[in-house]
Amino acid sequence: MNFPAESIPIFGALGAVLLAASGVGYWLHLRYAGGPSQGVIDNLNARIRAWWLMIAVAGSAMALGNGGTIGLFGLLSFLAFREFITQTPVRRADHSALFFSSFLVIPAQYWLVAANWYGMFAIFIPVYVFLTLPVLSALFADEQKFLQRTAEMQWGLMICAYCLSHVPALLTLKVPGFQGREVQLVVFLVLISQVSDVLQYVWGKLFGKHKIAARLSPNKTVEGFAGGVLSATLLGGALWGFTPFPPLFAAAMAFLIAVSGFLGGLVMSAIKRDRGIKDWGTLIEGHGGTLDRLDSLCFSAPLFFHATRYFYSLY
Repeated sequence: MNFPAESIPIFGALGAVLLAASGVGYWLHLRYAGGPSQGVIDNLNARIRAWWLMIAVAGSAMALGNGGTIGLFGLLSFLAFREFITQTPVRRADHSALFFSSFLVIPAQYWLVAANWYGMFAIFIPVYVFLTLPVLSALFADEQKFLQRTAEMQWGLMICAYCLSHVPALLTLKVPGFQGREVQLVVFLVLISQVSDVLQYVWGKLFGKHKIAARLSPNKTVEGFAGGVLSATLLGGALWGFTPFPPLFAAAMAFLIAVSGFLGGLVMSAIKRDRGIKDWGTLIEGHGGTLDRLDSLCFSAPLFFHATRYFYSLY
């Protein structure tokens, strides 16, 4: 086990916050047991327990080194893609394309990350897989909703595998003076993305009055968005020493992560409303499915990766 020492303060702070939240949740459970707020309190405690589990899993993966982190996100991509596909029309003719996507494309994409083959990693799914998937389905000569079925499978792979694989791809960047600390870029991205989501929810509950897209996501408000993004930006600036960036650039990167993550969550909410579902799944207690927890990260990861690569990496 080789847990990065520089990440210990971050995980220690997260543990302290969760410990305090667990205490508050337990007190609320005792104080309002059987009352009208019991359902809300139970949901809060379920979310806190899920956060304990998610942080423990993330910490364990990082302790195993780059391979553990890449393997974790490979598994998350597989689970997210499976959730996405369950909400799309699939016919018998698509089974070979689904097998190809789930058991060949996703592992191959993460192997390319582990091999640090950037040239192929960047085009494998958008070019070669994009062209292969419709061919696999067309060979079975089933034309019913062919375009819709193919496009949804391609889109699912782009979001769940291609975009998400940019998180562990941060480990392959060669940033001058930051060698051996690349995992901190992963921690920074995930932390800002998830904290922004939580703070947007909190600010929205406290001060939210003006809905941004009421039909898509009733909980998203202008006040929640502004408060959450501003808070996440300030947090990113405060964590500049944890990154290769100067304070203002770290804040700008946090702003990029928070805004793109919000827009990603909005897009994924539109898809869920189109499918008539509230959550992508039930895997994570209190949080829905894997994709419910990763939707904002799917959109922010590629932008953060390429901004870091362009401005700070030696390529």
